[in-house]
Amino acid sequence: MAKISEKTHFNMSKINILRSVSRTLVAFFIASVATFNTIAQDSTAAAASGADAALIAQGEQLFKENCKSCHHVYEESVGPALSGVTKRRKTAWLHSWIRNSSKMIADGDKEAVELFNKWNKVQMTSFPTFTDAQIDAILLYVENAPKPAAKADPSASSTTAQGQSASGSSNDTLILGIVVVVLILVLVVLTIFISVIKRFLKEKEATLAEDDKELVNQSFDIKKFVSSKGFIAIVSVIFVVITIRACWLGMMDIGVHQNYQPVQPIPYSHKLHAGDLKINCNYCHTTVYKSKSASIPSLNICMNCHTHVKKGPSGSEDLIKQLTDAYEKNQPIRWIRVHNLPDLAYFNHSQHTTVAGIECQKCHGPIEEMEVVKQYSNLTMGWCINCHRETAVNAKDNAYYDRLLKVHEQAKRKGDMTAENIGGLDCSKCHY
Repeated sequence: MAKISEKTHFNMSKINILRSVSRTLVAFFIASVATFNTIAQDSTAAAASGADAALIAQGEQLFKENCKSCHHVYEESVGPALSGVTKRRKTAWLHSWIRNSSKMIADGDKEAVELFNKWNKVQMTSFPTFTDAQIDAILLYVENAPKPAAKADPSASSTTAQGQSASGSSNDTLILGIVVVVLILVLVVLTIFISVIKRFLKEKEATLAEDDKELVNQSFDIKKFVSSKGFIAIVSVIFVVITIRACWLGMMDIGVHQNYQPVQPIPYSHKLHAGDLKINCNYCHTTVYKSKSASIPSLNICMNCHTHVKKGPSGSEDLIKQLTDAYEKNQPIRWIRVHNLPDLAYFNHSQHTTVAGIECQKCHGPIEEMEVVKQYSNLTMGWCINCHRETAVNAKDNAYYDRLLKVHEQAKRKGDMTAENIGGLDCSKCHY
């Protein structure tokens, strides 16, 4: 049998070591991926709860923007509780009812008339622009909405909220900790791999070529590395990129006042008035449906109720007294405006609320849940343009749109006619 040379032994030994280390790294990588996949699958399963999470989220948003002011899922409000509605009514009936309840009542639909009479003949808002998919998403959310927690005292609620926040923070910390541990283990494995190879080559130094010996015996000079052109170039590029990004983000935030939440001269709770007491927005903001801008309420509107209502929730007597004192002294309350568009942008409030039939929550968010009002949306040009692209035009019973609808149909465009299709993205529409 031919004798195996020392050089061949040396090469075979290197190959075996490399194979062993490679197997170790691959096994470690597979185990790490499996661990993260398990965590991701558990999180997804918990979030989805056996239903399509994306559709439920879409339905929840539509419900909050259009339905929540009159309906709750598990308790009665202005209208009936909606839980189990898909079992009580047929889907086709629900579609017709949501789109135009007035027509169904006028046509003498037995169930519609019965429901109308049962709820004191309160007329439900019609949503003729809703597609079948949007209505189905709302119904899916209603059937999968989480049940509200039992009411507790404010301190208990605060403790619960803090616990939930701590829980979420704990989960984030756990995932971050796992990532750090994985990176440390990878670094340790690589360090061991390098030290084993160098030790092995050191033992075989006598058989190595001069270039290989220099490679084995080389040392790492941190000063030389930091002062190298390559390192300086990389650091410079990173610094320039971070600086440009910071400047860009700063410029994009100029004039954007999202989450602006000023303290008013007299604290006013929209949650109490619009949410709990169900006072219509139009009662206080009297021009919301008929003017270019929604008015800031005058003091005499407040006194329509508070001439008689002198007491409210705990601690509000002093606030009501401030109102009455200002009224008696004929001094206006200097409310601080929250939503304020720049002068260069034209916006007609009535065009959106009356003609388009857009609900307040579409732009102002869940206003009926806010103790202190804040600017919910960023109200940037991009935000408005996206709405014009996505929102279907409310053309029902409006002869102005008849010809436009005909042109839209003749052009065989897919989907409903949106503001974009009728010039809603023209510069002159908003800037003149």
